[in-house]
Amino acid sequence: MATVIDFLKDDPRKAAAAARHPEKANRPDSPIQRKPDWIRVKAPGSPLWAETNRIVKEHSLVTVCEEAGCPNVGECWEKKHATFMIMGDTCTRACAFCNVKTGMPGALDGDEPAKIADAVAKLGLSHVVITSVDRDDLKDGGAEHFAQVIGAIRARSPLTTIEILTPDFLRKDGALEVVVEAKPDVFNHNLETVPSNYLTVRPGARYFHSIRLLQRVKELDPSIFTKSGIMVGLGEERNEVLQLMDDLRSADVDFLTIGQYLQPTKKHHAVIEFVTPEAFKAYETIAYTKGFLLVSATPLTRSSHHAGEDFAKLRAARAKALGR
Repeated sequence: MATVIDFLKDDPRKAAAAARHPEKANRPDSPIQRKPDWIRVKAPGSPLWAETNRIVKEHSLVTVCEEAGCPNVGECWEKKHATFMIMGDTCTRACAFCNVKTGMPGALDGDEPAKIADAVAKLGLSHVVITSVDRDDLKDGGAEHFAQVIGAIRARSPLTTIEILTPDFLRKDGALEVVVEAKPDVFNHNLETVPSNYLTVRPGARYFHSIRLLQRVKELDPSIFTKSGIMVGLGEERNEVLQLMDDLRSADVDFLTIGQYLQPTKKHHAVIEFVTPEAFKAYETIAYTKGFLLVSATPLTRSSHHAGEDFAKLRAARAKALGR
């Protein structure tokens, strides 16, 4: 008989190593506040939700709906809409707001584009959203993999429109051009918050690089819709949000989403404020006056929430604007 002794059994280093966010293990706790009455969602579990869940699991796919703990997963999966997260479930960055696992990712799955395309076909999606973890370990940040996924979906479901939500490809020369050449219908890259919060909320990114990336998409292919989103409730000032709107419009961004930040765990950034529905409505009104084709601003707005319906609205808004 052999006896195995686990010398790390009671060692806090073991718990930290096994944690979803080891880099946050030593951070002080931020108590999670009770959500106000206007932030309530139905728990998932309907037959249609179960069918979407089965297809996702059958193809061993990762969804941001699950990984990021999206509050709208029940509603979206009932409609057979899921946002697929490519290139694994582990991110190379450690943003203070995000619940996606962090660490060193594994190798890319060469079969993933075909798996995604097969799931899109089986779900019968008219519009699909593809996002990813940050892959700073890859020479092109995963740009070619994005292009392969877009190509596979086009080949299998040529009528399906494709929306992508990408990282910033920071310091990856030529990466953006590879993705744009694949011609997604919507190119989304989220600013996440106002620039004064970047050091504490999004330390691995650069605000004006993200603005320039969105502007460059339009320069490369004006036919592609561009989109960006932020969270509020992170301590931002109202005038900062309005300036951010101006920055996005200077980059000719078409679609802005604004949602309430919800704290995933005690180790994540605290919710500084629960923004009221009335304040969200005011942001929406102001954003439209600044020239966005489409604005979604509610407490439960998320980047890909109602993406299919919103794409139809985007096309209609562009057609109306061109008609004028």
